[in-house]
Amino acid sequence: MIGMLRGKVWEIQAERLVIDVNGTGYLLTVPYGLLAQSCPGQELIVYTHVIIREDDISLYGFSSLEEKQLFLEMLSVSGIGPKAAIALLSNFGAIQIESAILSENINLLTKVPGIGKKTAQRLILELKEKFKGHVSLPTGGESFPVPSPLMHSEALQTLLALGFGLDEARQALGQVLKDSGDLTTEEQVKKALRTLAG
Repeated sequence: MIGMLRGKVWEIQAERLVIDVNGTGYLLTVPYGLLAQSCPGQELIVYTHVIIREDDISLYGFSSLEEKQLFLEMLSVSGIGPKAAIALLSNFGAIQIESAILSENINLLTKVPGIGKKTAQRLILELKEKFKGHVSLPTGGESFPVPSPLMHSEALQTLLALGFGLDEARQALGQVLKDSGDLTTEEQVKKALRTLAG
């Protein structure tokens, strides 16, 4: 099984990277944090996990072994599939997810699209004991930053589908979110398009 890849970034898509390893391009679904730090031609070491289904073989990539392990732990929870696990990692770092589970912060976990209250409760119930001793809880217990809407990447995907480059789309959305705060995906896209047109 493929556990790690070292190669150069060949292509960046909305939620995926193509990594060129000695002339073979591997398509990986990755958390937004890794996507945002990547640029074409950059050499990366990516820790990977393969999921094989009857009609699909998917490769997932992570910037660290800890991030990969957390992904696997979340997959062990009933109701959490790869898409939901990647969404959680795209919105929060590994330490923040573990802290949210340890502090039973359901409100934070349910900010991620696709994570409802029952799913968040299952995450806490099944993983809390495993995470004890892993991380230090932040003072105040609830003092987590609200996830940036940019991390959901829906607006970013829309702009990429419209033909804009990743860098210009990210810059435009970053400016929109800096100026306007909490917006719907549609509002983000409209404001970003105005920024790009200007």
